[in-house]
Amino acid sequence: MYDTSISEKTVTQNSIKFSARNVQVHYGDTHAIKDVSVDIEDKTVTAFIGPSGCGKSTFLRCLNRMNDTIDICRVEGDIRLDGQDIYDKRVDPVQLRAKVGMVFQKPNPFPKSIYDNVAYGPKIHGLARNKADLDEIVERALRRGAIWDEVKDRLNEPGTGLSGGQQQRLCIARAVATEPEVLLMDEPCSALDPIATSQVEELMDELRKNYSLVIVTHSMQQAARVSQKTAFFHLGNLVEFGETGQIFTNPQDERTESYITGRIG
Repeated sequence: MYDTSISEKTVTQNSIKFSARNVQVHYGDTHAIKDVSVDIEDKTVTAFIGPSGCGKSTFLRCLNRMNDTIDICRVEGDIRLDGQDIYDKRVDPVQLRAKVGMVFQKPNPFPKSIYDNVAYGPKIHGLARNKADLDEIVERALRRGAIWDEVKDRLNEPGTGLSGGQQQRLCIARAVATEPEVLLMDEPCSALDPIATSQVEELMDELRKNYSLVIVTHSMQQAARVSQKTAFFHLGNLVEFGETGQIFTNPQDERTESYITGRIG
């Protein structure tokens, strides 16, 4: 019989995209993240859940060094993307953020045309040799953002003129235009209506074929619908991490169970 043990181990090893060990985050005297260790798999949606102020967005922002922009913030520990220490002094945060795209809570298109919103990243990172290249990148990104058919005839109109749900999909298209490997989404649907939320959730499922997605969400229903792995944060600690189905149906920690059943949060 064919022995799959070696190849399976290799696949498992290769599928870790982000590896974090003993991560601590301080805002001045406030200890916001306490000793978090977690592995985030490739081509997977990982959801961070937990009460407000539990540290899930702070930890998410560690993954593309967005906390670097906060003067009083100090990050310690080891975070690796494909085995490379992202906090190494030789790593350029701008280049890192091209590989680790981010979509925010509130849609934030640039005050530019729909085309220029998407073309901006590829231009500054030198990903297009000419206009034809750029046109191709913009169309591909808008298709991946599941918004091409709605905007293809109005690419020169301002991105800010789109509906909220369209703006968020435009922001997702903008994030994937630089061909990132990971997409971070911080409460990407909290400002959207149910129909737009459903469209973005369908898009997440499509995007995970090409990217590793990490989402912060207040909605446990959303985490259950879109993610394969779930991490539960509480008071700056990563309490529990595992398969989404197991976290929601058979949590191992009573704090997780209390949150899921609505007793805390």
